[in-house]
Amino acid sequence: MTIKISQLMGMDVYTDNATYVGKVYDVIIDLQEGRVVRLTLEPIRATSKEEAKRIFREKTILYKSVKAVEKIIIVSSTAPIEEPVPEPAPEQQKAVPYSYRYRRK
Repeated sequence: MTIKISQLMGMDVYTDNATYVGKVYDVIIDLQEGRVVRLTLEPIRATSKEEAKRIFREKTILYKSVKAVEKIIIVSSTAPIEEPVPEPAPEQQKAVPYSYRYRRK
C-alpha cells in the first residue's frame, strides 16, 4: 500500500503497547536517498544548536520504528527513538555560492 506524505501529517501515533505518543507534525525526508527518515511530533524551533539537537532527539521518531500506517501510525515500543546524527564533513560545511558551482570554463 502506498500513502502520500501529506496524509501522514496530523495522524495519531501509538506504540504497539497501545500507548499514545502524539500527532505527526512534520515529516523529515532524505532527498538524496529518497526515503522518509523521521516523523516530528512538534515544530522544531530552537535558538541554539544544542537545543535543536535535544528537541530533535526527544520530539522525533525514527521511521524505521514504524510498524504500520493506516488510520493511525503504530511504532515499535522497543525500537530506539534516537539514532546518531552524522555531523557533516568539514568540506561539506563550507557552502560554495551558486554562481561558482555552475560557472562555464
